[in-house]
Amino acid sequence: MQIKGALFDFSGTLFRIEPVRSWLRAVLTERGIAVDESAFERYAAGLEAAGALPGGPAPGHVPAPFAALWATRDESARAHRETYTALARQVALPDPGLYDALYERHRTPAAWQPYPDAAEVLGELRGNGVRIGVVSNIGWDLRPIFREHGLDGLIDAYVLSYEHGVQKPDPRIFHTACTSLGLDPADVVMVGDDREADGGAAAVGCDVRFVRHLPVSERPDGLRTLELVPGVPR
Repeated sequence: MQIKGALFDFSGTLFRIEPVRSWLRAVLTERGIAVDESAFERYAAGLEAAGALPGGPAPGHVPAPFAALWATRDESARAHRETYTALARQVALPDPGLYDALYERHRTPAAWQPYPDAAEVLGELRGNGVRIGVVSNIGWDLRPIFREHGLDGLIDAYVLSYEHGVQKPDPRIFHTACTSLGLDPADVVMVGDDREADGGAAAVGCDVRFVRHLPVSERPDGLRTLELVPGVPR
């Protein structure tokens, strides 16, 4: 297959969200709230178990009242915020303003780190004339993350679920992404970390390749090992 276009997932593929403890610590510090270490660990463990950090560990269990919201959380900005703040509110934090503050923190460039080979692989693809899109299940505008980390200039199109009211693995979002690149899906590869969500691209005819959703330090060359650019040495 000669790749003319490449679609990439965001979280767990090109970027990784900070750990739950870093997320919580940053917000407590920003708001000037001091807690002892045992309380901090209790809050962090509770938030992690609840799946309250978007892009972080999934909930161990989604409570029945949240099940319908969870299933469609990425279809609108309202649903995304409502879902994750509701999950966080299962943990009794010391200040009621923390729930919204935590949500806002995860939308900042400081909360995200690109994988070590992301810029290099995207640059090589662009240099070989490949058009590049980002397809993400998300409830907010991630473009500032790419701009802040210097990757926005390598992206031709962003297709974000909340802007289209449809989320992966629905084939429509991948069709929209391919159309936005002006390409036939048969000429496009989809790269992601979720075999169910990102695997939906196969339904429209895309080749699909997967990376592992690991901490940045544990996946230095996961994108490069996919050999998306033939002839470029690893």
